[in-house]
Amino acid sequence: MRTRLRAFAGTSLALALLVAVTVALAAAYPRAVDRYGDAGLRRAVEEALPDLTTVRVTAPPAGWTSLEEAEAALRPDALAAAQAEVLGAARTPLVPDREQSTYGVRSTVVPLDEWLPRPSDVPAEMVVAVQQDLDSHARVTEGRMPRTDGPVTAATERVEAVVTEDTARALRIEVGSVIHLPEVEGTPLAVRISGIVVPRSPEGAYWSTLPVLRAPALSQVPGSIPVDHYWLGGLLLAPDAGPALLGVRTEDELTRYWHLAPELDALRAHDLDRLSSAVAALEAGPGAQHLRTAVDQNMETQTGLDEVLAGHARLRAGVLPLLLLAAVGAGALAVIVLAMAGAVTAERRRAELALLRARGASLPRLALRLLAETAVVAVPAGGLGLAAALFLLPGARTASAVAAAVAVTLLACLALPLRAAAAHRTVRLHEVREDHATARPSRRRTVAELTVLVIAVAAVLALRRQGSGSTGLVAAAPVLTGVVTALLLVRLHPLPLRALSRATARARGPVVPLSLAHAARASGLAVLPLLALIVALTTAAFGGSVLAGVTAARDQASLLAVGADARVESASGVLPRGLADRVRRLPGVRDAVEAGVAYEARPLQDTEPVPLAGVDPDAYADLSRRTGLGPFDAADLRAAATGTAGDADSGDDRPLPALASPGLAERYGTAPAPVRLPDGSTVTVRIVTVRDRTPAVIGDEFLVVDRAGLPGDAARATTLLLTGEGLDGKALRAAARDAAGASDAEGASDAEGTAGAEDSETTVRLRAEEHARNVGSPLQSGAERLYAAAVLAGAGYAVLALLLTVLRTAPEHRALLARLRTMGMTRAQGRRLLVLTALPQALPAAVGGVLAGWAGIRLTAPGIDLTAVALTSSSAVDTVALRADPLSLTVPALVVLLLAVGVPAGQAWWTSRRGSAPELRLGDR
Repeated sequence: MRTRLRAFAGTSLALALLVAVTVALAAAYPRAVDRYGDAGLRRAVEEALPDLTTVRVTAPPAGWTSLEEAEAALRPDALAAAQAEVLGAARTPLVPDREQSTYGVRSTVVPLDEWLPRPSDVPAEMVVAVQQDLDSHARVTEGRMPRTDGPVTAATERVEAVVTEDTARALRIEVGSVIHLPEVEGTPLAVRISGIVVPRSPEGAYWSTLPVLRAPALSQVPGSIPVDHYWLGGLLLAPDAGPALLGVRTEDELTRYWHLAPELDALRAHDLDRLSSAVAALEAGPGAQHLRTAVDQNMETQTGLDEVLAGHARLRAGVLPLLLLAAVGAGALAVIVLAMAGAVTAERRRAELALLRARGASLPRLALRLLAETAVVAVPAGGLGLAAALFLLPGARTASAVAAAVAVTLLACLALPLRAAAAHRTVRLHEVREDHATARPSRRRTVAELTVLVIAVAAVLALRRQGSGSTGLVAAAPVLTGVVTALLLVRLHPLPLRALSRATARARGPVVPLSLAHAARASGLAVLPLLALIVALTTAAFGGSVLAGVTAARDQASLLAVGADARVESASGVLPRGLADRVRRLPGVRDAVEAGVAYEARPLQDTEPVPLAGVDPDAYADLSRRTGLGPFDAADLRAAATGTAGDADSGDDRPLPALASPGLAERYGTAPAPVRLPDGSTVTVRIVTVRDRTPAVIGDEFLVVDRAGLPGDAARATTLLLTGEGLDGKALRAAARDAAGASDAEGASDAEGTAGAEDSETTVRLRAEEHARNVGSPLQSGAERLYAAAVLAGAGYAVLALLLTVLRTAPEHRALLARLRTMGMTRAQGRRLLVLTALPQALPAAVGGVLAGWAGIRLTAPGIDLTAVALTSSSAVDTVALRADPLSLTVPALVVLLLAVGVPAGQAWWTSRRGSAPELRLGDR
């Protein structure tokens, strides 16, 4: 065996490299899916904010039989003991973040002090909290941390507290300020501010579960008309000052609380079901019952973590089946190439193996010998590939990667023995000529092909009816489509070969007849290259169409969210003066269309507001055609088309022609409809055109009219819609700020101060930014990368299949060209001969791959939804269907044809450089 490995070192190294790369890819796939899934789950929990994802356990002041018992329940020791029970009730895989989890006592109080700010003459409210471990989570910037002098009871009249910098700035609190809290009986509780602190981790759960402790909020008084506001701030008392709150008159119940923050690094997507069960058990299951028994029978648990987990589970359920489709396609190609590698080796050693069989070697012994020879190379290479996958992709499950590596290594070891055992079942004295053009398929082969056809039809039907996540067989539907196409081509391939052979039998020149004769005598081994090429083209077409569909969906969603390539909109209702001219001069801006959008326009026969946009018909019609959002004829929208003067004071009440959404057109019909504008004026419109979407208004309900027919104030521009390429968001925002500043300065110097004195704050939204925002989860971006990797891996295996085909036929082609050169064939004729010999297989493979890809996409598209991969849940596009991408269908097929022509031409050139003598001598031996 050592001698053979040294003699065929190149072949052994090539096999080791193939096995190592294939094992690395197979082991990397499940680990990459795990890593992307874990990152997506952590991102979902992180973006949901701690006030939603923290498990909040609370206990009301009930069940206390005496004041001393109530005071004892609010002291740090009792709260800490309850916190230990809460942390212990969380079961794996819900791991608490002990650093960010906290506990304490809180209540909402209306202070008696009138010096606190009152925006609408409504007194401020303060959330007074005794939150433990404050020293570790805050840094003192002024003063010191609060402390107490001796034991605190309900009768204590004076305590200390700290506030954050944001709270001190908004409520004008300083170190030494005293805030008085009303008592139920007796003297108010005086709270002296001992210091001002800054949170060390303001976004963490310690501060963000109760955000008011970190920063005050300007709240609205419920039911007030007009709306009244008041400040809601937070006071942080000393850790042992909880009993002092027992005598305070509060707006709500005095509440003990325990906040359990989940540890982000411990979240694993494959444990999603168990994680949801752990949250449910703590919220309303055995964990909650244990807390009621061990701590307080009135304990309640609330959290929004279960909703976050359910949302990620829906995303995961939509993405993983699509990833499985890509993995099955690339995996099928890898299996075919490994089988081809074993078949090529068996073909090149056919004479040696036949000799061993003739000398009495049994079939099992021969197979075991070949298995040992292959295992010596494949097993270390597989271990190296597995080690590479584990090293490059840490932090994921190992069992699935090891299983994939073992399966690939075992297949690589068995490919050669099984192929050799099948080829040498019978001891032959001479080789039987194989003629592909005249061979007749056996009944066994027919039954096998029909079985594959039935399985493929069943998989496609299941995919169309149940979706891509039903069964593992369904994931193989696109690959099975390519397999069926390959088997059909193998069946039909002899027919054109026979017809061409008869047609060219008397043709002048030897090249065409010889190439057809050589293709007709191709062995059955050529089925594997054909199958590999068609499956590769099918996988490339499917994967490319998925990626193209995802990109197109994000483009459409971003366009619907912006209305153009960029959107500049005024928050006050009027764009700054000169903004349009400034923006038009920026690089990349092709055109800027002004529109006046009134979102509070109200038809008199309806109670709901309807967005009404006033536009210039010609410019807006051109914008609609460019974006594809409701294109229309500008002449239909011109006010002059109906004779409308457009002067609100002229008394001309003839209706303005309007472009409307289908819902409004159905409600109002084509009759004139008066609409009250936000400034109190009224305009009459008549719907003449109906479109589903329009650039100026983001939404499904809208009216679009000619600005020339609107009253003066209503015709002012509020929105600027830009088209162009490479728009710079920073430059657009800078131009908006500069225009706003110039407009404010002009308004300040204007004696009348009308338009310029208004707030001209503007918002800028870019289509490119919205496109990037549609990738909301690492699981989505990871799915795209894995699909692209699957397509690239499929392309690599397709090229490798062509190279293996060349290696199999290289000795035969060299000998053929050498013999034909002795008969007078020129080098150019030799090159044409090899090219024409390859075309009868490459051309059907290319055409068949295109047809198989197109048919597979058309057949499986009803069961495949790309929405989960392409968009976020808040996107304007409801569903994303799979459609065939022309480039993904044609480009890989053309590459296959170029390689099929280029490789034989290069082989003929190299053979001609070597000369014919070595091949002729080899044939004489």
